[in-house]
Amino acid sequence: IRRGVGAPLVMVLFIGTLIVSNIIAAKIVDLGGLFLPAAVLVFPVTYVLCDVLTEVYGFAVTRRVIWIGFACNLMVALVIQLSIWLPAAPFYGASDAYAAILGSTPRILAASFVAYLIGSFTNAIILAKLKVKTAGKHLWLRTISSTIVGEGLDSAIFISLAFWGIFEPAQVGTLIVTQWLFKLAFEVILTPVTYAVTGYLKRADKIDHFDRNTRFSPF
Repeated sequence: IRRGVGAPLVMVLFIGTLIVSNIIAAKIVDLGGLFLPAAVLVFPVTYVLCDVLTEVYGFAVTRRVIWIGFACNLMVALVIQLSIWLPAAPFYGASDAYAAILGSTPRILAASFVAYLIGSFTNAIILAKLKVKTAGKHLWLRTISSTIVGEGLDSAIFISLAFWGIFEPAQVGTLIVTQWLFKLAFEVILTPVTYAVTGYLKRADKIDHFDRNTRFSPF
């Protein structure tokens, strides 16, 4: 990625938060009576970073980062599964706990990967198109609008693919809405940070890309 000194840094942060969110997702936390995967504390940051990349460097750069993140996350998942399958040392007595915490079923992994790709690309495409339509104005409107759709799809796809048939339909719907609203609130709260970071990178790298003739394909 050769679009300014800031792009590699944002990419590293994006991939780091993506991987961490998938690792900590095994724990369900109680947030004021809302039971959510611990990943909701970190994963919404990936959407903020996706917004920053698209706003400053354009959709083509974001597309590469999304796929690099996918590849890194897949590698981490495969290595973790390999470590679970390998026989433990005779004196290691935490194999079951290790597998329970770090291991994920193929269904959960597939749901996570599909939701991530669809949600991230949708978010980036909407943001890039709205930037052209608004002539680069109203960043808050563009980031929140893209997050409403992107995070909505991410939550709906992941929860449906991962838990349909396990939980009652009403419970699945509640999980989808709860996660979606929490992630959206996260985006709104971090809007001042998004303004500050995008403004700094535009000045530092002298880049403010508009996707006027972009082919919005994930590939």
